[in-house]
Amino acid sequence: MKRVLVITYYWPPAGGPGVQRWLYFVKYFREFGIEPVVYIPKDAHYPLRDESFLAEIPSDIEMISQPINEPYKFAKWFSKKKTKQMSSGIIAKKNLSVLDKLLLYIRGNFFIPDARVGWVKPSVVFLKRYLAKNPVETIITSGPPHSLHLIGLQLKKEIGVSWLADFRDPWTTIHYHDSLQLTKRSRRKHKQLEAEILQTADVVTVTSPTTKKEFQAITKRPVRIVTNGFERKETITTYLDAKFSIAHIGSLLSERNPILLWEVLNELACKVEGFRDDLEIVLAGVVGEEILESISSFGLSQNLRNVGYVSHKEALQLQHNAQLLLLLEIDSPETCAIIPGKLFEYIRAERPIIAIGPEGSDIKAVLEESRSGKFYTSAEKQALKNSILQYYSEFKKDGVQGIVANISKYTRQYLSEKMAQILKQL
Repeated sequence: MKRVLVITYYWPPAGGPGVQRWLYFVKYFREFGIEPVVYIPKDAHYPLRDESFLAEIPSDIEMISQPINEPYKFAKWFSKKKTKQMSSGIIAKKNLSVLDKLLLYIRGNFFIPDARVGWVKPSVVFLKRYLAKNPVETIITSGPPHSLHLIGLQLKKEIGVSWLADFRDPWTTIHYHDSLQLTKRSRRKHKQLEAEILQTADVVTVTSPTTKKEFQAITKRPVRIVTNGFERKETITTYLDAKFSIAHIGSLLSERNPILLWEVLNELACKVEGFRDDLEIVLAGVVGEEILESISSFGLSQNLRNVGYVSHKEALQLQHNAQLLLLLEIDSPETCAIIPGKLFEYIRAERPIIAIGPEGSDIKAVLEESRSGKFYTSAEKQALKNSILQYYSEFKKDGVQGIVANISKYTRQYLSEKMAQILKQL
């Protein structure tokens, strides 16, 4: 067994997609010759919690931790709601108040690369002592938060251990980076840190082809793609919704507001007999006010089932029950590298996926390769309308048929083996 140290911020009982990647790598690593030790913050500020993930942690895995002091708990005195959004990476660009701009300015310029940077120095001190008595062959850092990569950088410099830096999302090209009110000096600092990490890690792993291409322009170190995936441990029985349901599972905030879709659904509701009575828009997760206002303005409020935040288990069931699954990404070149983790769970549900996002998105290639759905840009309104109308015709005849997706390469076991092979080469 090769012994490795996994340094991650998100860990159960944290909820959301950020926790799942390394939780499931850790769960399956031993099957592929990797013995993980997991280092996490003690008493971390998790904006989303899902206790069900605790059951996925191997009972005999070695866990170590250190306390973390996070500025978000103090920022809550000013605005609890906005602080929770900011700590989740949810940063709006429109209608920013003076307080919004102040919090963003402090976050962007006083905490580089992010608000967890205060955990770096105590972690390096703690882990140097730990590793002196309990050596490992490789350390792994998972970001965001990208400050965790600074822990790997220091350990690499000071004790020479081999290091894998895993990027679940891009760093300086992430879509919200320009919203952080960065000074020129702070922007340079972000770029410098990003380059130093990419040029020092022994290997870098990313989740999308676009991020790989961006990083290869910065470093000559190997950059490998290991996508996110889905867990297939038990059979989920599908109980198809009686309505013509189009379901979005996960946070849906203002910048992802699919005006194009609401226009299309409104036009179909006005022109196609029975469509308005049959249509159901299912939203599960945190939903922005602007989304709800748009749905109302297009006369679709009576068709909305707003479920709110649900557990991961409930989310999976909703995905399996939907007639169609909806995937949305911000219509911006900066989001082309983003492949949402829920896409792979959508694929597992084997329900047709309708995705809307930017030209050049990596999502499109995944949908085409897995034969699991169709991708549309904002310029393809008629094609989107024709597709929904076709699915509605199926619904009225025999129901929307499920798909036979090509899913084997996205299982957690397959991806854990792929990551294990990268680690064994270090």
